[in-house]
Amino acid sequence: MAKKVVAQIKLHVSAAQANPAPPVGPALGQHGVNIMQFCKQFNEQTKGRDGLILPVVISVYENKSFSFIIKSPPSSVLLKRAANLAKASGTAGKEVIGKVTKKQVEEIAKQKMQDINTSNLEQAIKIVEGTARSMGIVVEG
Repeated sequence: MAKKVVAQIKLHVSAAQANPAPPVGPALGQHGVNIMQFCKQFNEQTKGRDGLILPVVISVYENKSFSFIIKSPPSSVLLKRAANLAKASGTAGKEVIGKVTKKQVEEIAKQKMQDINTSNLEQAIKIVEGTARSMGIVVEG
């Protein structure tokens, strides 16, 4: 018989750096999940992706066990990394703070294909370009 899901928790956690401190500890603790077990499993699965913030969806079951799915990093994080920026523009549309190439945007779109709401690569590229525009990043090419 399938286990009954009692909660779904969505968090953004730095790769290989999950620890019991907020936001992980309080979110899992209120559902009775073993926090250290989650942290160890998450850190093990995200080794080698240092510096990325990864969305994770945790399903908590009746017997306090859990499973989780790690999604691809947000487009904004990938764009900032491609453009070598620390943060996005505060006045997007007026101030250009970085540039990325069409090829970089295409790579980001390919990486995001499983989590984006289209199966068409051209549409995914347009979505990533829109995110870049809203961050003050220009797409060249």
